[in-house]
Amino acid sequence: MLSNDLNLNRVGWLSLFTVCVLLICDTASADDIHVDPDQGNDAATEGPLKTIRQAIRIAKPGDTIHLQPKVYHEYAGFYGKQGTPDKPIILDGHGATLEGSEPIDVTQWAEVKTDLYRCENLMPALSDAILQRWFFLWDGKMVHMGRTSKGPSKEFKQPDDLQPGEWTFVKKADPTAQTVDAKQSSQVNGVFYLKLSSGAQLSEQNLRYPVRSAGVQFGGSGKNHNAHLVIRNLTCTHPYNDGFNIHGHCEDVLFENIRAIECGDDGISAHETAEYRVDGFVSIGNSTGICDTGASKTSYNRVFIRDCLGFDLFFLDTGRYTLTNSVVLSSAVRTLMLSGRDNPEQPCSLTMKNVFIRRVAGKNEVRVSRNCVLDASHVTLMGLNFQATGGDVRLSDSLIIGAAAPADAHAAYDYLAASANREDALNPELLIWKDVKWTADRNRYALQSLRVDKTFFTPDQFAQFQQLTGQERESKWVSSITAETGCGADLTKLKQSTIPQNELDSVRVQSLLP
Repeated sequence: MLSNDLNLNRVGWLSLFTVCVLLICDTASADDIHVDPDQGNDAATEGPLKTIRQAIRIAKPGDTIHLQPKVYHEYAGFYGKQGTPDKPIILDGHGATLEGSEPIDVTQWAEVKTDLYRCENLMPALSDAILQRWFFLWDGKMVHMGRTSKGPSKEFKQPDDLQPGEWTFVKKADPTAQTVDAKQSSQVNGVFYLKLSSGAQLSEQNLRYPVRSAGVQFGGSGKNHNAHLVIRNLTCTHPYNDGFNIHGHCEDVLFENIRAIECGDDGISAHETAEYRVDGFVSIGNSTGICDTGASKTSYNRVFIRDCLGFDLFFLDTGRYTLTNSVVLSSAVRTLMLSGRDNPEQPCSLTMKNVFIRRVAGKNEVRVSRNCVLDASHVTLMGLNFQATGGDVRLSDSLIIGAAAPADAHAAYDYLAASANREDALNPELLIWKDVKWTADRNRYALQSLRVDKTFFTPDQFAQFQQLTGQERESKWVSSITAETGCGADLTKLKQSTIPQNELDSVRVQSLLP
């Protein structure tokens, strides 16, 4: 018996030793990869690397890529990169910024008239899509010339019509476009023009232009898809397309505490069958705050959006989307739109919970179209119309109320400044088309008008609305919400968890919050 006990003890200790060795080896296999654009060397066998590209290329499951809190003039591209469920590959920006623009080369610009400059070879390749997103940074300020990718856009001016501080583009006919394929090419040739103030020097204008298409970019499908990745503490700014451009298929991807600032198109955008989660996202000054398409599946928590141009929120096709604990200060041409495909069996679906959306200036709406599902609870829509032209709307414990036009309706960007009716009263209208499936209760409405199909209702007729729809039994049409509790977004929680402190300290933002 004693001999057997000793043997068992030996086996036990051997098993424990083996497990410890395996754990030590497993831990040792995870590397910290540092990237320093100033001191790094991609060819070195030790010390920091110089480029994010090389760091991503060599990273293996369990590795963490560490950036410096500096500006990086490159993008982070993930193409078929995979960690494992228990050992994700992590890119930690530690406050780094991926800058999409570069200074102009003044030697490429020729003065063709007094204070008017032109450049024929600014970019190696251009397309109408790029030009729709184009901007120049003029002494740090975005100049869009009344154009944006997902909103109404003005025609390019003639060079002689430019005012100081403006730019334009003039297309040139391509003499080589003789074949059908060439004619169908998306390639665009032409000339950029800049107009300076009288006597100003081009070299003193601090002019930059976007040279990169994205800050973070995903691509890959099939076996070469992206999976088990974490990207955090990173800002993307000034690409001509998206801040975070997520294409192809990906799964088990987490973005934490990321920012997209002044991007030519979307702050973040999911395409095809991308699947990811976002926890902490700031989107400011982009053409679109969030735009998700295809059959993607995305989840956003703690999102703050302001001063976007074309759309604040745009969800399309057959995807499944979730937005929670978020704040949108809406200035865009369109605030929130759900747009489905033709197949009712595959609707576009958005779930919202604890979301505050406040229209800043100019009438606008939340729109739900056919083959869409909106499931919203504890949502505040302030100064916004709500129009359901089709689909399935489920609304509970929410507020749709008016908002006072801000005393200072100054627009942050030239594109928004050009928008008409910025001082219109922000009194909401609720319009439900006849084909809409409307399921709602415990809401509070302070409306200018309420309409179901062709029938209008007044506050005194709200009971008739309840009877017609068979819904809203505990809802009310109120004149004031000061005494109402339990409805709408929890703004106290949002101030604590979602709105960045520098935004809370802003007088402008403070004026827009109840």
